[in-house]
Amino acid sequence: MASVFSTMVLKRQTSGWSVFFFAALISGFDLQRNDSSVQPESNSELSSDVQTYHPVLQPTETPPTPETYTVKDSDGRTCIRATMGAEYIITEKKTSWYFNLEPSVVRIVGSCGKEEARLSLTLPDSSASLQFTFRTEGQNFYVSELTAHLFLQPPCYGCPKRNYSGSMTHKELFKTANNQSFRCQSDYLLMVSSELRIKLVPLQMQAFSIPSGQYGKENECWADFNKRSIPIIAGSVVVGIILCIVLIFLFIRDQHSGYERL
Repeated sequence: MASVFSTMVLKRQTSGWSVFFFAALISGFDLQRNDSSVQPESNSELSSDVQTYHPVLQPTETPPTPETYTVKDSDGRTCIRATMGAEYIITEKKTSWYFNLEPSVVRIVGSCGKEEARLSLTLPDSSASLQFTFRTEGQNFYVSELTAHLFLQPPCYGCPKRNYSGSMTHKELFKTANNQSFRCQSDYLLMVSSELRIKLVPLQMQAFSIPSGQYGKENECWADFNKRSIPIIAGSVVVGIILCIVLIFLFIRDQHSGYERL
């Protein structure tokens, strides 16, 4: 009887250890399964944080957003102040595409010197840039060099990358007297290459001498001057023609009145 009881106890202990090892095996399997499921999620989170800025060309033109960009010298004084909206115009096979420089993501880099100053506007990942080189000579300042760059990611896998760039060098763009600002409300179009044009609208800039960091007296561009002057000239011509017609009519009437019979 005692041997039977011992056998029953041994069987219970054996079954208990079996249950224990079976439970431990299941727990270990669950831990391994949970660990492997967490790892891909963390990888996806890391990969989602890595983003690249891609400029997207538009088939239709929209007004660019204007913004004021400034560069200061080592003493904290403003040496460049420029307000503009910038638009890239790509023309290929008689078809035009458009891209506007977005001020909210622009990185501003510049430098100030006695005779030369630079303003560089760059988008993330160097996908687009616009750089102005200012020079001062005598009583005037001007932009001696304008450089533009637009880098487009391929639209499909295996498609070639598109890179548009160009520059205008040895120029005297936006030439203005010192202590004054160049201003143009009209579209100011600059061709930097056969495929790339830059439109600046509206535009106002001043370099080197900027008292109190604000724009000085405005020197308007020819396009604005013509827009303002042509209506005045046209109105003067119309008024002159009307006066001539009235005078001729009065002269003819006086001539006829002299031959009236008594």
